Amino acid sequence: MDLRLRGGRAQAVDAALVIACLGLTVLAVRGAWSPLPPQVIAAAGVIGSAAQWWRRRWPQVAVLAGAVAYPLSGNPGPLLVGVYSGASYARRRWLWLFAIAGWIGFAALPFIEEGRLPFNDAAAAAVAVAFALILGAYTATRRDLMASWRERAHRAEAEQLLHEEWARSAERTRIAREMHDVLAHKVSLIALHAGALEMTAGTRLDQVNVQQQAALIRGTAREAMQELRSVLGLLQAGAAPRPPDEAAFVEGEPFADLTSLVAASVRAGQSVELQANTGPLPLATARTVYRVVQEGLTNVRKHAPDAATTVSVHRADEGTVTVTVHNGPTAGVPMDLPGSGSGLVGLTERVRLAGGVIHSGRTAGGGWQLRATIPLPAEETQ
Repeated sequence: MDLRLRGGRAQAVDAALVIACLGLTVLAVRGAWSPLPPQVIAAAGVIGSAAQWWRRRWPQVAVLAGAVAYPLSGNPGPLLVGVYSGASYARRRWLWLFAIAGWIGFAALPFIEEGRLPFNDAAAAAVAVAFALILGAYTATRRDLMASWRERAHRAEAEQLLHEEWARSAERTRIAREMHDVLAHKVSLIALHAGALEMTAGTRLDQVNVQQQAALIRGTAREAMQELRSVLGLLQAGAAPRPPDEAAFVEGEPFADLTSLVAASVRAGQSVELQANTGPLPLATARTVYRVVQEGLTNVRKHAPDAATTVSVHRADEGTVTVTVHNGPTAGVPMDLPGSGSGLVGLTERVRLAGGVIHSGRTAGGGWQLRATIPLPAEETQ
């Protein structure tokens, strides 16, 4: 039995059914639908109609009240509503009892009027009960199916949100480990330069060499501080390994690895052209640029392996770097490669953490474009 509390819509439906049954009771009294006295017709009709208000909570009572009210009042409303409600809200094992009670209720009136039960009346009673039972059972099945679909949809949505959050967390922790490696490299350079100065202490050194060593230490320390500020918000996310293809950026030459990435795609058979009009970028920005291009070429390789692709990296005067991976239409068959769907989610989070924005979607010519705009650190724009 469905014991869920009725909402406003359910109460409105129940009230309308009770009012309709009471209206039929008035017609039954005026039209003498039963051979019994009008007072009996009215009382039976009112009681049977009022019992339908609780048809969702106590469908057995609704069926019984309707089965008693019909032969006494001639009003079929409470019996039809009761049998339908019993099939819709009660357990399935009660259906055969509802069928018997409904048939007896419908058959009792002609028996009272004629002292016997004609075959036509018996068949009509069976058809009426069967119709109400089938309609109620169908409604119950559809309601349970809709509830199951809603539950599955909610579960799928929760799992998707969890998956996306996991992807964001993994991207944060991967960036944190990357920054840790970069900082370790910077600090080791500082220690190396400082050690060289310490070993030559007390000797006569060329002033130019001393200035160069000091400048290297100062520049390396500055870069390390910039990297440290960029990662402070990520350190609480834990740690995750970085992919090996991002492990060998050449300092001062951010496009050395980007060129290798494009060349690898060309060697794999893709038609890729690299267009870049920017000079050296900070390592953090260069890694983000690399990741955008890597994800874009991977998606092209999966979904449009024969499409002509253009990779462009441009540095704007307002202190931003725009990365675009655009492929034209494809006539080939996408590669049958599995994917988790978290690559773009993680990339979006990475670009967002860098202060940028990213967009992807189809182009007017039938191709696809991935475009990210990444701001440079404040020190680079001054």
